[in-house]
Amino acid sequence: MKDIVSAVIGHKMRGATLPGNSTVEIEEFEIPEPGYGQVLLATRASTICGSDIRAIYREHTGKGAEGYIDGTICGHEPCGQVAKVGPGVKVFQPGDRALVYHISGCGVCYNCRMGYAIACTSKNRQAYGWQRNGGMAPYMLCDEKDLIALPDELTYKDGASVSCGFGTVYEAIEKIGVSGDDAVLVVGLGPVGMAALMLCRAMGAEKLIGVEMNEYRIKMVQDMGLVDHIVRPSDNAVEEIRALTGGHGVERAIDCSASDAGRQTAIRATRDWGRVVLVGEGNSLTINPSPDMMHAQKTVYGSWVTSTWRMMELVEHLVRWGIHPGDLITDEFPLERADEAYALMASGKCGKVAVVFPEEKNKQFGSIGLKRR
Repeated sequence: MKDIVSAVIGHKMRGATLPGNSTVEIEEFEIPEPGYGQVLLATRASTICGSDIRAIYREHTGKGAEGYIDGTICGHEPCGQVAKVGPGVKVFQPGDRALVYHISGCGVCYNCRMGYAIACTSKNRQAYGWQRNGGMAPYMLCDEKDLIALPDELTYKDGASVSCGFGTVYEAIEKIGVSGDDAVLVVGLGPVGMAALMLCRAMGAEKLIGVEMNEYRIKMVQDMGLVDHIVRPSDNAVEEIRALTGGHGVERAIDCSASDAGRQTAIRATRDWGRVVLVGEGNSLTINPSPDMMHAQKTVYGSWVTSTWRMMELVEHLVRWGIHPGDLITDEFPLERADEAYALMASGKCGKVAVVFPEEKNKQFGSIGLKRR
């Protein structure tokens, strides 16, 4: 794709869908017109989430909140520039840069009023890229309430990485609290685990220990200086982690592995009175509650995505800390090569993977008048 014109024909555009057989289909769609309280976002970057691979790409296994509607434009980690606004839009204007909180909730249930549309209880709840069109297309229709302003100091790829992954990790870290007093264990060093290491480092964690078996990812976090010690999964992993912490275990643990064994390691390698948060989705957890948790006075949290207000807080902190989430992107592709992007992400031989769109506007939409930033 040389420029955005190749993905937009007249008032139509091409977008990617996931049929559920480890392939990507590029189909033609009408460019939507924003209604009341809505904006048309010109997508600049859209990253691929592990949940896309787990629940949609290989097979449509998701149910309920993770149920994918066939033919929906995929991509729930988009970031871009407002191209056009509908009536009733209060804050965002054409040219503004924004990332998208990827759940559009009802706005009036208890969880939505708390800012956690991810847990919206309404039957009208929709996730971008799952039940309504997402970011794997040059344009996407968004409700203004789902947009988070992207600071000028952050890139579009930074913003896309925040839309789900970094936002999810930040929420989890805030639940357990991380400071310079803590040794932190991160189990599973995929893109979410890498994000956890990056944020914990910024928050001053005294020692960072990662558990991972993928050699590509081990080398990546070591080369980036994100981890102090690597422990490979084994029957002795807990003992190794305790040995690295004076025999005590870590103060804080974050499981991003979504595996039973990984979760067990996170809980058992945490010291007395420590805190653990489970982030990785799926599978099960087998523990003995008394020795593993209760007798050691440990607290275990579950954490699912984040809130809109927490995401706003995160982008402010990223600027303050000088962190660029897009640094975890190892590969990027144009829309026409989205099949390669998803296949690479599914292979695990990468960091974060992005589909990117150039900023040249389509001549058919000259009236949109995007600002250059």
